[in-house]
Amino acid sequence: MAKTKVRGKNRDNNRRAKKKVSFLTTEGITYVDWKNEKLLKKFMSERAKIRARRVTGNSAQQQKLVADAIKLAREMALVPYANRVTTQRQNKDRDGRGRAAGPVPRPSSPPPVGSADDGEPDMDGSDLAGDGAEAGDLLVSEEERA
Repeated sequence: MAKTKVRGKNRDNNRRAKKKVSFLTTEGITYVDWKNEKLLKKFMSERAKIRARRVTGNSAQQQKLVADAIKLAREMALVPYANRVTTQRQNKDRDGRGRAAGPVPRPSSPPPVGSADDGEPDMDGSDLAGDGAEAGDLLVSEEERA
């Protein structure tokens, strides 16, 4: 008969030695009120997602109460459905050196065929010629207007 290999303990179990204690348990809170947005924000991430049980330490019952209260508070517009977090992104050169690259110049192309200014309105009804002013004429100082 072949020998069966004896498995050792899973190393991942050693890392999770201590279970988190719920904030609700430590404070003695038995009812999670949907109007208490300060309490609800403790169970939400910065992007307004509901935190998991393993992060908060809630029991299954407590997590259900918290999730229901957050969902109700979202409906009543006390807490947001989602927060947009904006971060500045760095433009990198093509060689990846991390230098901030400026705007890429676009090659000038000739105007499309049929866009000549013949004084007739375009398909959307607007006249390209307008009052005879060009785009460069819009930057006129007040002295030149007088």
